[in-house]
Parts: sequence; C-alpha cells; structure tokens
Amino acid sequence: MTSNLASGTSRRRFLEYTSVASSAALLAPRYVFAEANKVDAPGLVEQARKGAASATITVQKLRGNVSVLMGAGGNIAVLPGRDTKLLIDAGFAGARPKIADALASLSSDPIGHLINTHWHFDHTDGNEWLHSAGATILAHENTRKHLSTATRVEGWDFTFPPSPTGAIPTQVFEDEQTVPLNGATISLKHYAPAHTDSDISVHFTDADILHVADTFWNGYYPFIDYSTGGSIDGMIRATEANLAKVTDKMIVVPGHGPVGDKHQLTFYRDLLVTVRDRVATLKKQGRTLAEVVAYKPTAAWDAKWGGGFMSPSMFTGLVFEGV
Repeated sequence: MTSNLASGTSRRRFLEYTSVASSAALLAPRYVFAEANKVDAPGLVEQARKGAASATITVQKLRGNVSVLMGAGGNIAVLPGRDTKLLIDAGFAGARPKIADALASLSSDPIGHLINTHWHFDHTDGNEWLHSAGATILAHENTRKHLSTATRVEGWDFTFPPSPTGAIPTQVFEDEQTVPLNGATISLKHYAPAHTDSDISVHFTDADILHVADTFWNGYYPFIDYSTGGSIDGMIRATEANLAKVTDKMIVVPGHGPVGDKHQLTFYRDLLVTVRDRVATLKKQGRTLAEVVAYKPTAAWDAKWGGGFMSPSMFTGLVFEGV
C-alpha cells in the first residue's frame, strides 16, 4: 500500500490499483451489451466479487485525519479517532483482508461506525464483517429497504437476495442527519433519486471534505440504476446540488475514480448535460439505440473517459434508456 498518494496519479496507475479488469464487467449493463454491442455477459456480479480478492488497495490521506481507501469497490472514506473508526462505505467482502490491513495502517482504533452511501453491493458487501468487527451501520431508509428484500437490477441481470441480518443498517434517516464523532461533525444529506433512490452525501464539515459517492464518477462514464430509482436527469440534478455546496477549496470524494475538486465536478456536470441533450434529440428524431450509438454522442470525451467501467456505447445506452 502507498500512503499520501498524489492527486495527480496517472490514469494508467489508477486503473491498475482499482482492478478495473474485474470491475468493468460489474458495471456493464446487460441490456446495453445485448442491444448495442451484441455481446452476452453472464455473471457480472459474481465476476466482480471474485475479482475483489486480488484487488490492490491504495490509501490516500486527505486532511483533518480523513483518508480514502481505493480499489475495494466504491471509494471508502475513513475517520479514525478516540470514538473508534468511522468508515464511509464497506467495499467488497472479498477484499476484507486487504481492507483490514489498510485500516490498521491508519491507526489502532477499533472499528465502531459505518455509513453506507447507497445500497449497491460494491459499497455494502463488507457490511456484515464490519458489523461483526464492531460497526454500527447507518444509512438512508431506502438502503435498508433494498438490503432487506430481494432487489432486482436489470442493468446487471441480477436479483440480489436479502442481506444477512448483520449487514442491514440498524440506524436509518429520511432526509438529513448530523453525526458528531472523533471531534468532528459529519453531515448526511439524502439526494432526490439520482444514481439510485438511496444515495446520500457525507460532509466532513471541519475538514471540508464532501463524499458524494456514485453521484460522481471522476474520469469514468457512470452507471445509472434505473431499477431502483436512478435516472440521467436525477444524476444531473444531484451534480447540480453538489456544485451548489462545493467551494473552490473543498475536497470531493467520488464513488469511483480519483479524489476531485469543483473544477472536475463542473466538467462532469457539463458532460452529463451535453450527452443527455444530444441523445434526447436523436431519440426524438426516431433514431434507434443502435443508430444513436453509431452517432457517437460521447466522442469528444471517449479517449479520457471511455476506458473504465462503462464504455461509450454502454453509457450512451443508459442515457437512451432515460430520455
């Protein structure tokens, strides 16, 4: 593991330590593969879980004693201290040994608190073992709802069974909540449906760090879960809400990709709006999905944004689904 990773880490290095080879399969919607790429992709969720054991975890120290762990699923923020360690998201269960080592490298404080930013398995698979290690789990009420019942994600062609009892959040909130911990104040805020209907932001107010989870994918086209309330318009609204809060000095932690800032978040908003508008125009003209994909509405950004979790055609298919 490497501490104090520079924010300017190269894209190549980042792809290596996030184990993108396995994670790319995770986030490739089956219906987009089938309609746009004519490729069948069974077992996406299983493949991602299996790949977690070989993932490389990188630790980046931010400020105010907050660090971020990258490479075990969604980005995990950590605040150690006298009141026990707080984690934002749990990553994959298969990465448990490496996550545990990374946490130990930050401090000897025991694990006591976990906040889930939303219900998706790359952010909650580790809930059960973290609960067994001492964590009380807090999340939005819709996260508990989805984890408590069988939940279908058509984009992954997978139905998630109810989670084990220990993995389900025991504390939930509806709109906003404040958590005082380790001498810091952590403010939680629910988004209107965006990536899912369970997304929240986590603001470390003293350190001025905002974890916006999967409402922001820094350097990658995002996945949108229409099965549990997500939409392209919701993603844009969430990004606008983030920009209204983010200052020039604030650190922004995305759900996937390197730690960012207001400039990168603004670029991301503009990209989403432009692609949404282009695809909507073509669809209103009666173009099929295949025709819209062939038009390449994302071409201007594909060289930098198209090599990660979602290919340009996959992302175009998601936008097409929602306009």
